[in-house]
Amino acid sequence: MLDIILIFKTIFLGIVEGLTEFLPISSTGHLIVCADIIKFNTEITTLFEIVIQLGAILAVVWLYRTKILNLITTAFKDKKSFDFIINLFIAFVPASVVGFFFHGIIKHYLFNPITVSFALILGGYAIIYIENKKLQVKTQEAYDITKKSALIVGLAQILSLIPGVSRAGATIMGGVCSGLSRKAAAEFSFFLAIPIMFAATLYDLYKNYSVLNFDTCVIITIGFISAFISAVIVIKWFIKYISVNNFKLFGWYRILFGALLLGFYYFKG
Repeated sequence: MLDIILIFKTIFLGIVEGLTEFLPISSTGHLIVCADIIKFNTEITTLFEIVIQLGAILAVVWLYRTKILNLITTAFKDKKSFDFIINLFIAFVPASVVGFFFHGIIKHYLFNPITVSFALILGGYAIIYIENKKLQVKTQEAYDITKKSALIVGLAQILSLIPGVSRAGATIMGGVCSGLSRKAAAEFSFFLAIPIMFAATLYDLYKNYSVLNFDTCVIITIGFISAFISAVIVIKWFIKYISVNNFKLFGWYRILFGALLLGFYYFKG
């Protein structure tokens, strides 16, 4: 029988994942830190943190189901749909290749609170710096992204392999730097998350299937559902927010949160 405390920890981490996956504040970083603080240390901790991200990704699939279905059904009939899929592939490849070859090294050396803290702070400064430059917007809608912009987003996504950088933060700001509007950059980041997170989840399940049993599957499922529900709420809010605001708030949040974490782990010893 599952420990009730473990169930509450699982729900909490699922909510944390859903709340942070699509904001430029690093879901992985928050999960690592929160799991450490609440002492969520089980044999499937790392696998859990990866798989519940799929719950958040499915929130995108659900909210954008009409657009996704249209993309699939018109991919070989409509040039705009075909080009968009090609651009997603272009953006998908760089981080996938780097992640495949350096997956083990990254997890072994970089998945720790100190790395997360510094990545949060530096990423926060980067967001504020980019916003202060007031870059020209050339593309208003995600569907109209160019191959050059898609490549820039894809290269930016490589940085997100470092925990604390934020996949959403790297891809959205990469999109903004390439001339996308904030809304277009965010929506392209959402769509790009679908293949990259499906690939990461399947890879981790393949590598760690031996630790799966009834109890661990229940734990993962609870976190998965929590992440899905909270992500649906956040995505709707986020799109409305960035329609009339910039990303500076998230930059300052990252700096403050990162600094607090450094202080916490310094005094923790």
